[in-house]
Amino acid sequence: MRIRWARFLLVLLFVTILNAGEILDSVSVGSLHIKPDLLLIMLVFTAARAFGVDAITASFLIGFSADISGHAMGPHMIAYGLFGSFLSQLQKVVSMKKLTHQVAAIFVVALVTGVLTQLLLYIKTGSSASSFVKMILGTAVYSSLAGPVIWFVLSAMMLSTEERQGSYRRSANW
Repeated sequence: MRIRWARFLLVLLFVTILNAGEILDSVSVGSLHIKPDLLLIMLVFTAARAFGVDAITASFLIGFSADISGHAMGPHMIAYGLFGSFLSQLQKVVSMKKLTHQVAAIFVVALVTGVLTQLLLYIKTGSSASSFVKMILGTAVYSSLAGPVIWFVLSAMMLSTEERQGSYRRSANW
């Protein structure tokens, strides 16, 4: 997929506002208020669909948006940029068309980026969040379960009609 930057940036702005706002609090779970990370799902979606420089640029932009909607600048941009770049290279080996692959990718990326982000926050600020292991694991599980629904919505918002029809034709010819 070649990224259409105007559409991507509008969707990214919308997802960042949703992620930072209180709308997702209505679907949060538990005393830690665990909710799905929409930016993380968008990261996996974009890295699995885009190629090369587009995927890397999009990953860093999504990380920057996560930092803006978060507590500190830098950790998400580094973690999302690194693992988004890695995931875009991995798409040559693993296809993200199967639901189980999407769920597994979201879960693994959520765990790895969550740990790296917490480590970078600790290095930067010297303090760590209480119950960060439960938060990371809970966010990874919730995001991976909500991922396929969000993936479908992102597909509808970001892919043009021609790309969706071409994708359907390719999958119908298997």
